Amino acid sequence: MSEFRVALTFDAEHPDRPAAFSNADRLLDELDRLDVSGTFFVQGRWAEAFPATARRIVDGGHLVGNHSHYHARMPLLTADGLATDVADAEGAIREHLGVDPRPWFRCPFGSAADHPVVVERLTALGYREVGWHIDPQDWEPTNSPEGVVRAVVDGALARGDGTVVLDHTWPDQTVVAIPIIVGRLRDAGATLVRLDALPELPGPGRVAAPQVVGNR
Repeated sequence: MSEFRVALTFDAEHPDRPAAFSNADRLLDELDRLDVSGTFFVQGRWAEAFPATARRIVDGGHLVGNHSHYHARMPLLTADGLATDVADAEGAIREHLGVDPRPWFRCPFGSAADHPVVVERLTALGYREVGWHIDPQDWEPTNSPEGVVRAVVDGALARGDGTVVLDHTWPDQTVVAIPIIVGRLRDAGATLVRLDALPELPGPGRVAAPQVVGNR
């Protein structure tokens, strides 16, 4: 049987829609219960606001990446502004999580997809921009947990080994969907891994492969 690895990644950030602040802790509880190691791209300001929850990411054995400090669209920043934002986030992550997030970086909104200059600047700072293969739009309030589940599971089964999934720590539907996603993927023979266990990663932001969007 061929290998079937799926990397669940989560952007840990301040929500831009109403959500319970306890959701990140609930998500970490579920991943711990399920014995799943994922990858978390951490916003610096979020780590400063929720240091105890942020530390749980490392304590749970998850891989940590940088998700900027202010969650701004990186192409709108000057070279100095981008470097400062990335450094501020890196400092907050080092202080509150106790790890170096390099080389893993994910631009807010996947905004480096069409901006090679941003990718070049991140590379100069010691980072590589990591995109995704599947975006279930778990942040969309009208999307149901089952819609998120279908998007992730069907997308991973269609793509196969090395699939990278984009999720977030704050949506209500994500917390509900994750244990179902894990169960169905494992039933299909998948191994849930961190990004550093994959030989190849999707490039900046949205990738060329079709994304699967959750049904509402």
